[in-house]
Amino acid sequence: MSWLISTLIIGISAAFATTFDDNLYLTAFFGKVNRSFRPKHVVIGEFLGFTALVFASLPGFFGGLIIPTTWIGLLGLLPVAIGISNLINREEKGETVQAVSVDLTSHAKSARQKKSLLATIRDPQTYRVSSVTIANGGNNIGIYVPLFASSNLPSLGVILCVCYFTVGVWCFLSYNLTRNPLMAPVLTRYGRKIFPFVLIYLGLSILIKSETYRLLPSLAMLGN
Repeated sequence: MSWLISTLIIGISAAFATTFDDNLYLTAFFGKVNRSFRPKHVVIGEFLGFTALVFASLPGFFGGLIIPTTWIGLLGLLPVAIGISNLINREEKGETVQAVSVDLTSHAKSARQKKSLLATIRDPQTYRVSSVTIANGGNNIGIYVPLFASSNLPSLGVILCVCYFTVGVWCFLSYNLTRNPLMAPVLTRYGRKIFPFVLIYLGLSILIKSETYRLLPSLAMLGN
């Protein structure tokens, strides 16, 4: 059971680090809901976009089955680098996310409401949400690839379950934040302060879990 607890902690950290910013544009999308653009477009679009990011990161898992674990652990430097970058450019990143969300949500078309799940999935408005999710989640791939590569199949399943559950939580919270917009800046302010440190923790966890420190003598010899 110890592996499950440690995997849950890593999964929660990864989910927070990679999906926290989603509440910014999700709140903007929910705030633009009308007769033709419904909450289900936002929710389904968010899950479709997140799934695309997961599939784009899965090659890391399959690569981890071939490449030695200690070398895979070097990929843990990516989340560390992203975390440090976010510490330096935190304000700039926040402005970029908001600009993307506002630009894409402004193109909603007036059409009759479609109620079926298949019709909602095929609706272009759903893919506007997905496109923002993918654009905003570019860094997610840099985090998921080393995380997936250092995981076995059971751990990967736990991490993905936690991440998908967290996406659902953000959808719920973002929908309710449209009714209490004063809470959104507070959540964003404190979340961004924690965000870079969670990324650094994830990267260090991957390095330690993969026992990458064993490569130090070899790397030192190569340097000489």
